[in-house]
Amino acid sequence: MSNQAYSLDFASVGQDVTIWPKAKIVMPEVITIGNSVIIDDFVFIMGGAKTVIQSFIHIASFTSITGGGETVMEDYSALSSGVRVYSGNEDYTGGCMTNPAVPAPYRIPIRSFVHLKKHALVGANAVILPGVIIGEGAVVGANSLVTKDCEPWTIYVGSPAKPLRRRPSKKILELEARLRAELYDTSGRYIPKDKR
Repeated sequence: MSNQAYSLDFASVGQDVTIWPKAKIVMPEVITIGNSVIIDDFVFIMGGAKTVIQSFIHIASFTSITGGGETVMEDYSALSSGVRVYSGNEDYTGGCMTNPAVPAPYRIPIRSFVHLKKHALVGANAVILPGVIIGEGAVVGANSLVTKDCEPWTIYVGSPAKPLRRRPSKKILELEARLRAELYDTSGRYIPKDKR
């Protein structure tokens, strides 16, 4: 489905946005979407304190973004199929009850954030827990559990995720510069597909 059907519901929506009809989006009024974004069928996004999906982003099927906190996906970042992003959690220390069916003050949810920097990629079925920054160009391998920040341009794997090796950035950043030169005008505005 094109962004035209959703543009009045979201905080803002850019150009060339495809949201497939079976995606489920809750609280779109707190969600900002940039240009050239694809959100597949069977994605579940619950807008939290703030949800920002910048430009040139793909969120693959069966992925969820929940937790009620802040989620930011910077340009060129991506979530593969089945990824779980949690920007909030419950207090499991025993000082209160847990689960969304329990009202306050008996339940005290913890709201936090998840931030994917430019060119970050999260592999299939990975889980990102609250309070994590995935650094620029970092890659999280399939089935990994991310509990701590990921350094820029580093590949992480495992449960919990640990650094495996560095990822080269030069070619990716050169391609980004070429893409920007081609798809943005001299004022820095995105040129939609139908105007190219």
